[in-house]
Amino acid sequence: MKKIVIFYSFEGNTRLIANTIAKTVDADILELTPKDEIQSTGIMKYVWGGKAALMNAKPALLPYDKNIQEYDLLFIGTPVWAWTFAPPLNTFLATEVFVNKKIALFCCHGGGKGKIFRKMAKVLTQNQILGEADFKDPLKHHTEANLEKAKKWAERIMNTLSTS
Repeated sequence: MKKIVIFYSFEGNTRLIANTIAKTVDADILELTPKDEIQSTGIMKYVWGGKAALMNAKPALLPYDKNIQEYDLLFIGTPVWAWTFAPPLNTFLATEVFVNKKIALFCCHGGGKGKIFRKMAKVLTQNQILGEADFKDPLKHHTEANLEKAKKWAERIMNTLSTS
């Protein structure tokens, strides 16, 4: 089974979890990178990022060299912005067409996941969602516990596949 971890990370939290998952399950990795990243700092990055998320923005992404059709299992991760997934993931989900894939969803947040997994699943209806996991500020709080949680969750996803 061919596996990939697809993610966007603004401050590095989602990247930390994505790399941990990829290493745990021996998966390829695809980091989504917008052509023009938000340049704001402090509170303004949240204002601009939240506005873009709420407006359903789809920023242009830098090209990537992975063909998603070649993969059977996709781990998809994003930071939570304004209770939804980040705009670069919105671009990816709007432009890549995939069906009948096995998908595991994860997110990083500073205060709550909201309905992010429900919103992501709504976009991925023609696929099988195997599980979800959220991580609260893994770079700032309980880093080792969050990394262990990511490893165990990824292993559970793989065990689910081997027993089905």
